[in-house]
Amino acid sequence: MRITSTSCICPVLVCLCFVQRCYGAAHHGSIKVTRNQTKHIEGETEVHHRPKRGWVWNQFFVLEEHMGPDPQYVGKLHSNSDKGDGSVKYILTGEGAGTIFIIDDTTGDIHSTKSLDREQKTHYVLHAQAIDRRTNKPLEPESEFIIKVQDINDNAPKFTDGPYIVTVPEMSEMGTSVLQVTATDADDPTYGNSARVVYSILQGQPYFSVDPKTGVIRTALHNMDREAREHYSVVIQAKDMAGQVGGLSGSTTVNITLTDVNDNPPRFPQKHYQLYVPESAQVGSAVGKIKANDADTGSNADMKYTIINGDGAGVFSISTDKETREGILSLKKPLNYEKKKSYTLNIEGANTHVDFRFSHLGPFKDVTMLKVIVGDVDEPPLFTMPSYVMEVYENAKIGTPVGTVTAHDPDAANSLVRYFIDHNTEEDRYFTIDASTGTIKTAKIFDREETPWYNITVAASEIDNPELVSHVPVGVRILDVNDNPPELARDYDVVVCENSKPGQVIQTITATDKDNSANGARFHFSIDEGLSLNPNFTLRNNEDNTASILTRRRRYSRTTQDIYYLPVLISDGGVPPLSSSSTLTIRVCACERDGRVRTCHAEAFLSSAGLSTGALIAILLCIVILLAIVVLFITLRRSKKEPLIISEEDVRENVVTYDDEGGGEEDTEAFDITALRNPSAAEELKYRRDVRPEVKPLSRHHPSSSLDSIDVQEFLNQRLAEADLDPSVPPYDSLQTYAYEGHRSEAGSISSLDSATTHSDQDYNYLGDWGPEFKKLAELYGEIEPERTT
Repeated sequence: MRITSTSCICPVLVCLCFVQRCYGAAHHGSIKVTRNQTKHIEGETEVHHRPKRGWVWNQFFVLEEHMGPDPQYVGKLHSNSDKGDGSVKYILTGEGAGTIFIIDDTTGDIHSTKSLDREQKTHYVLHAQAIDRRTNKPLEPESEFIIKVQDINDNAPKFTDGPYIVTVPEMSEMGTSVLQVTATDADDPTYGNSARVVYSILQGQPYFSVDPKTGVIRTALHNMDREAREHYSVVIQAKDMAGQVGGLSGSTTVNITLTDVNDNPPRFPQKHYQLYVPESAQVGSAVGKIKANDADTGSNADMKYTIINGDGAGVFSISTDKETREGILSLKKPLNYEKKKSYTLNIEGANTHVDFRFSHLGPFKDVTMLKVIVGDVDEPPLFTMPSYVMEVYENAKIGTPVGTVTAHDPDAANSLVRYFIDHNTEEDRYFTIDASTGTIKTAKIFDREETPWYNITVAASEIDNPELVSHVPVGVRILDVNDNPPELARDYDVVVCENSKPGQVIQTITATDKDNSANGARFHFSIDEGLSLNPNFTLRNNEDNTASILTRRRRYSRTTQDIYYLPVLISDGGVPPLSSSSTLTIRVCACERDGRVRTCHAEAFLSSAGLSTGALIAILLCIVILLAIVVLFITLRRSKKEPLIISEEDVRENVVTYDDEGGGEEDTEAFDITALRNPSAAEELKYRRDVRPEVKPLSRHHPSSSLDSIDVQEFLNQRLAEADLDPSVPPYDSLQTYAYEGHRSEAGSISSLDSATTHSDQDYNYLGDWGPEFKKLAELYGEIEPERTT
């Protein structure tokens, strides 16, 4: 089967159709050739025939955007089996078959029923088949072919990223690249010139240019000045068909802004300025502003102002306001119209960021002259000193002069000045001032020990203008007078040990004086001379404002005298000197060998035994608890009721152990040990209250002589036999234990009760060296000299 294309109906495509038919599939597509095969009839042998020519497919073309009233003819299908009698039926399947592309099933003509757009779909893949109309059997195998949409120039170039905003530094060299723009064309770039774009500039000349092929925009002038013109609007056109007539075009706008560079030096608008500043201006305040103009912006316009010379360089200072770029003139020292009426300053303004590429444009700084006129102002009185310090003695009479303050009018008028004290605080009421002379006097009697310092404020005003007031602080120091006698620094608790030695220091005392060091820093201690010589203690002045108390005898006894009184006289070194008398109380205490105090007064006997107060309290508490337990035990024992008869069923084993070591009188009565020493005391038979005896116990009568001589061990054996044979014992087993320690010692007793009571002539003074445990024995056996003094 052959496909014949008759789509070359347009004169423009005559050449294309000729090439298509000459070269066939070798140029446009593939050629598929299949051989016809005849099916065998059953039972017949295979017959070989000369093969016929099969399908010949060429690539079909259809123009896009077809706007004709009739369907566009695409091509024709024809099979060699078709004899023209209508027995062959052509079938078309695949993309767009039956909707976009239709086929005449008898003739095989293919038509396009819709206008196609190549930019949406470039080609369609379809399948063709020829079948026998009567039998519906395929005459030829199904084959595939392509219908390609032919491009026409129906899409204009477009700038997808426009409009553009771009910057370029001012003063750039000619040809500096600014931006590259790109336009896209949806037409087929492989077919004709429909997608071949060239660029041109419609607006923005002569400042900028564009490359026709690449679309790169460049500067076209030298030294483009931002200060002359900052913003440019450039229109770029893109045209297809290589810019030929009939091509489609599109345009975009490029907004170009020149960025600033430091190509303009600062300049003062004037070479001379004049500024008025009153003499009352405060130090540190801003008194004026000055500014140099700079056509640049941002950091390129930053500058620094400096006072380079002039007679006011030490009186004024200048700084730069970063926001406004102004020079702020401030006052460093106070102005005085009477001394200097004007100042001249040379001020320089210079850029802080200099671009050396433009240094040929001149120095990037400028200088101007500023004249400052000082204005005369009526000023308040001026004190000769910024503050005053005065002194006065305590206890001075009211009206005593303390000092004088002085102020004068600094103006040329030299008005008279009036003084007064601001009574803002209570301290200001303690002084008065002469309104004309400024002399300060006391208004009360001062005590330095109560308040050593006063602070007041003195004001001065002009008589002609009382509203102008000046103030000055005045400090008044109260000087000391020796009006306080010395006294002991604290209440001393002086202790002397019983075993002290003569000349031993038992206490060091010191004194205090409310007066300052100039009137009493040197203390002198002594014993009152009006009293007789103290035989027990003496006082030693150490010449360093302290004194030491020393013993004058070897031993002291608490039993003889436990407290001594020592009067001490203390005097200071003031003018005139003052003195006072104090009495020290000295207690006698028992001490360890190393000097530590053990006890004093009534605690002596307990302390000598080595018991502290806490230990005594613990012992007493234990005794009380034991007594309470004993009382409770007796009460419970008396209230207990025992049954008269024990039940016969109460048969149990019982172990009775007599190991009580004592419990008072009742225990002594219940377990009397004399029964072991004197067997005759146990002869009396004691019956149990809970059992009625049926048989009398064995006879226990023995001669008294034999009882006295019987041994304790033998007595215990008898008791054991009686317990075994006694019918009155309880009806359960009982284990009784008797302890025996053997015969008495042949050495006899070591007790001292029978010792001789004659007085011994032995010396017991050595007991005092045995320690505190033998202190009491040493006092009882030793010879103690009874001494009692006042």
